[in-house]
Amino acid sequence: MKRRPNKVVNYAVYLLVRLIVGIAQAMSVEQSYAFARTLAAILYRVDKRHRKIGIENLRQAFGDTYTEADRDRIVRGVYLHFCMMLMEILHIPRKLHPNTWRDRITLVGHEKVLDRLLKGGPLIMLTGHFGNWEMAGYLFGVFGFPPNSVARALDNPYLDRYLKSFRERTGQKMIAKKGGYDEMLEVLRTGGVLSFLADQDAGERGMFVDFFGRPASTHKAIALMAIEHHAPVVVGYARRIGPGFRYEVGCTELFEPEEWTGTADDARLLTQRYTSALEAIIRKDPEQYLWLHRRWKHQPKPKKARTTTPIAEPV
Repeated sequence: MKRRPNKVVNYAVYLLVRLIVGIAQAMSVEQSYAFARTLAAILYRVDKRHRKIGIENLRQAFGDTYTEADRDRIVRGVYLHFCMMLMEILHIPRKLHPNTWRDRITLVGHEKVLDRLLKGGPLIMLTGHFGNWEMAGYLFGVFGFPPNSVARALDNPYLDRYLKSFRERTGQKMIAKKGGYDEMLEVLRTGGVLSFLADQDAGERGMFVDFFGRPASTHKAIALMAIEHHAPVVVGYARRIGPGFRYEVGCTELFEPEEWTGTADDARLLTQRYTSALEAIIRKDPEQYLWLHRRWKHQPKPKKARTTTPIAEPV
């Protein structure tokens, strides 16, 4: 039985987060990185459950490519990267403006995406839990092309509203992952931009495609919507390149509707293609991927062996 949310606890957590935000914003980005390093070291020690998940995911994904010491180093790096990312999010509204974004952002392969945005029509943009995906959505709003981004609401409603206010500051509109399907379809019907984090486990009924050599349950709705609405699919990333708060924001793949075959295999082929594109991005810098989540939580059920009724021999 699911516990009812405790409003007092939720609000207390919200106030604590706002206090931390206030302290971090009073610092420079570089000073807040020192706080991030301390926070990452603490989380690595106390968060044993996710630490073990991360190490096991790396073992399954890379096999013997990394030693046990390498896997531990990467997981430590994951905690550090995401703590630094949290600090950067707090500073983004003050640091990324139409006249200042070039100080911190380098664009790569953006021309084909820009052409598509200027041409108009429905467009689906995909990324994963890699680099600073929150900044990517914010940045498109700065550029004047705010997306409609699909995300799961936080369990804490006070924090959810606070995060939403940040996400929508430059015009980005958030659509609830649960119950927002009609809104997603309306975005595509009216020629809008729809964005997803496309590396989340889709449960037992998801479409299983290859991801780092293992079957990964993936939401089939993204491919089905792209096919139905003839929407190109862009795969992109925001990768930390440093020093400090500097990122490379790029597009690696653009799948056009003309590439669909018109067969029942299109959804599976497209899902596999964008999943493989995400894998290629992650391989460039594994420490910037969220290995701590259970991407391979569900696996295909083993096929039942067919039983045949023996044919009686003639007497």
